[in-house]
Amino acid sequence: MTQKLVSKVLVLDNSPAHSERIKQFCDENSLVALKVRKNRLMSVLRSNIDLGAILYADNYGTSPEENAEIALRIHTIRPELPIILRRESGASLDGIGEALRHVFCAAWNAEEIGRLKDIVDEYIFSLYFPCALVRGISEITENILSAQFKALTTRWDTPCIVRDKVIFGEVFSLIPLESSWCRGYMMLQTEEGPILDALDGPEAERNFRQVNNLLGEITNLIWGAFKNRYIGDAAAASNIQVPLIVNHKHKFISFGTDNPQLCFLYTLSDESGEKTIRLYQRFIFNLSWSPEDFSEIVHDTAELVESGELELF
Repeated sequence: MTQKLVSKVLVLDNSPAHSERIKQFCDENSLVALKVRKNRLMSVLRSNIDLGAILYADNYGTSPEENAEIALRIHTIRPELPIILRRESGASLDGIGEALRHVFCAAWNAEEIGRLKDIVDEYIFSLYFPCALVRGISEITENILSAQFKALTTRWDTPCIVRDKVIFGEVFSLIPLESSWCRGYMMLQTEEGPILDALDGPEAERNFRQVNNLLGEITNLIWGAFKNRYIGDAAAASNIQVPLIVNHKHKFISFGTDNPQLCFLYTLSDESGEKTIRLYQRFIFNLSWSPEDFSEIVHDTAELVESGELELF
């Protein structure tokens, strides 16, 4: 892998005078430019398409009112996406009304396209990911997926930078990554149906729990390989992690263990009983649980009085 990471951007600009220049800019700056018909825009934004930003023209709508309405709707559906405004005059957000100004992250115009390069670097490519790390993650994941799905061919697209928070599919796993140089999570998202179809054995015996178990195993294998290859410090390497599995379709959540969970249900209601709030509280001890070592810290009353925590009436 020698190419730079790319990012998909949605270009909402109908100006023939600027379309070729914008396309050239995207090609030169690792951006994959996408266009959509105006009547399909909102349905596309509600889909699982992952994006890094939106390039928006201040004359995209047929009137200033429509232009503002579309921008506000985009921001409502995808509030995490940077919306970069191309203005016919000026290269700042000066003059934009307060009700609309928060929608856009920055502005540029065709006469100062270098400004757009600075904006893209600030809002899309703001973090540096070493090529060796990106390449290594792809290699690790491809090898593990190929081993788990021997009858299938594993391919991967060019890694990309995204800014949205869209969830893909019905099931995902989440596992922490911690070292002296990074601290975060790895998440895998997928659809349940295609994995069920790929499982061995009679169709009647396949179920979503097999999908959850398989995704958990894949997550663990990738995490282990990542840890062995990139996390060398002993303190971080000694921390054992298990993946969190969430299956939205079946309202199922697993913390990598069959251990029972300590659960409390609290119900809050008014005198009439018309307003009721239910609150579930759970304690999940999925990595370690030694109740024999439990002890409660009991404070002596005299100590609390002396410390000022209690006062004598």
